[in-house]
Amino acid sequence: MTTIRQQDFIDSVFDALQYISYYHPIDFVQAMSDAYEKEESPAARDAMAQILINSRMCAEGHRPICQDTGIVTVFVSVGMNVNWDSELSLEDMVNEGVRRAYNHPDNVLRASILADPDGARKNTGDNTPAVIHYEIVAGDKVEVHVAAKGGGSEAKAKFAMLNPSDSVVDWVLEMVPQMGAGWCPPGMLGIGIGGTAEKAMILAKEVLLEPVDIQDLKTKGAENRAEELRLELYEKVNRLGIGAQGLGGLTTVLDVKVRDFPSHAANKAVALIPNCAATRHAHFVLDGTGPSLQTPPSLEDWPEITRTQSESTIRVNLDEVTREQVSEWKPGDTLLLSGKMLTGRDAAHKKMIDMINKGEELPVSMENRFIYYVGPVDPVREEVVGPAGPTTATRMDKFTRDMLEKTGLMGMIGKAERGQLAIDAIRDNKAVYLMAVGGAAYLVSKAITKSEVVAFPELGMEAIYEFEVKDMPVTVAVDSLGDSVHRSGPAIWKEKIEVRHISLD
Repeated sequence: MTTIRQQDFIDSVFDALQYISYYHPIDFVQAMSDAYEKEESPAARDAMAQILINSRMCAEGHRPICQDTGIVTVFVSVGMNVNWDSELSLEDMVNEGVRRAYNHPDNVLRASILADPDGARKNTGDNTPAVIHYEIVAGDKVEVHVAAKGGGSEAKAKFAMLNPSDSVVDWVLEMVPQMGAGWCPPGMLGIGIGGTAEKAMILAKEVLLEPVDIQDLKTKGAENRAEELRLELYEKVNRLGIGAQGLGGLTTVLDVKVRDFPSHAANKAVALIPNCAATRHAHFVLDGTGPSLQTPPSLEDWPEITRTQSESTIRVNLDEVTREQVSEWKPGDTLLLSGKMLTGRDAAHKKMIDMINKGEELPVSMENRFIYYVGPVDPVREEVVGPAGPTTATRMDKFTRDMLEKTGLMGMIGKAERGQLAIDAIRDNKAVYLMAVGGAAYLVSKAITKSEVVAFPELGMEAIYEFEVKDMPVTVAVDSLGDSVHRSGPAIWKEKIEVRHISLD
């Protein structure tokens, strides 16, 4: 009988979480690199370039790929012939590994988990507890899959209880456009089919742990219904033209994963869960000989990519920019921002709107300023700020009109599209929404030269900071007339792709 020691298990979880915070799976890097080489949309190609440059920087610097270092999800398979040398439960051992990983002083990871989710929403401070799935299997080993799932992609999960005769393909093709770009494509889609409602969701999450291998499947050919679905959906989802970051392009998904389970005759449960451009997962096996630690990849596995600055790039001084200048920007324009900006996410926006409604003065003036939707990682060593990529902008849509009309705010920076509520407010107030690349958090942080908390320090990473930036790259996503690149870009590329397929047929 194998004996697994408590410390070996904790050390292995700790090591896996640190590892996946800064190392992409190599199969994912290769798939992204291949998509980058094939991409024809300039905007999507530049977004993928930023993601790949960021990935290499994180591998070199051992800092998080994304500022959202995720909610930890663990799948544990325990052999029936395993004995534990531990004073802690398996759940407590997992959470101790999480706690140590997220508070590691050399690579602090952002604590994003809030207790009392419909009440006080108080940060637990160490990213615990993890979501843990167990199974008891034959054998004398413990097999563990560890993933860190970002909130932006998790928020786009979909579920339906279809009728047995309904088409899974049709349902997925209906859902993917509704997901928008908040899940940071290009990434992977996990699809679970069958079982009960909760089983389908678990299948969809677990299948995302598999390697990117759709090109191998295309060469080999499908051998069962799940593989047929993978190939059909891979082609048809990419034909939607959504593209990297929703800007329009050839590649929306790098792979589609499908796993099924027997179901009741009256049901067809279907779950869809996307994995973003910060795909993070690792696998290890404990056999009683000590901790199972990850093997670092070679930096030679990353492509050498440099971004070229277009002559049409607009340099913007945030300390001097006027509304007249803002009105000249058009969707798709590339800007390099320098100067001072404020930050703020959901919690900060809610506090500001509550203060405005009570007639109270805000702790910092928003007049003619830009606000960046971000919750940065804490800095280490010489850093001004840790990885600081954008969060999903649609969560701030309900606050947008009041922020623009009652504070004098001029512009916003986030990731992905805006809803009609926000677009109408932007148009009516001649403001602007700019998009930074999700999945390039460490790269973005290198443009930040100064950081200071200026309001709501009690909110932790959701406090209001003032950043000073130098040449921070962004794209005009919604201009002062209310025109959105997230609508025009995918529409243009969907048409181009369809024309291409018709000509090939």
